[in-house]
Amino acid sequence: MATSNAVATWEGTLKEGKGTFKARSGVFNGAFSFGTRFEGKKGSNPEELLAAAHAGCFSMALSAALEKAGHPVTRVETRAAVTIETVDGAPKVTKSELDVRGKVDGIDQAAFLQAAQGAAKNCPISKAIQNNVAITLEAKLV
Repeated sequence: MATSNAVATWEGTLKEGKGTFKARSGVFNGAFSFGTRFEGKKGSNPEELLAAAHAGCFSMALSAALEKAGHPVTRVETRAAVTIETVDGAPKVTKSELDVRGKVDGIDQAAFLQAAQGAAKNCPISKAIQNNVAITLEAKLV
C-alpha cells in the first residue's frame, strides 16, 4: 500500500509563533499560526487539511460504491467542515460535517443517500477518526 508524507515545522511560542507544512509531493504547502487555527484569522491550519482529506476520501469512496452498484457518477462535490473546540480544557477536533451533492444517472435520492452513508462510514479517513470525531452527512442528488 501507499504511504503519504508531509512535514510541518513550528518556530516560536504557541501564540506568537508560526508554522509551515508541505506535502512531500510538493502539491500543497502553506503557513499556519495560532490565529489561523483558533481565532478565525485568514490562512490555513491542520484542521483545514483534515477537512480536505475527508472530503476527497469520501468523494472517492462514494464514487466507487456507486460505480460498483452500476451507477457511475457524473460529478460528486463534497464539502467538509472540521470543527476544533476546547474540551476538558484542551483543543479537540470534535466533528467533521460532510455535505455532498451528486449528479448520478439512474438512481433516486434514497439510493444516493444510502450509498453516501456507506461511504461516510467506510472511507479510510472516516475510519481513522470514527469513535473520536462525530461525522455527520447531508447528501443530495442534483
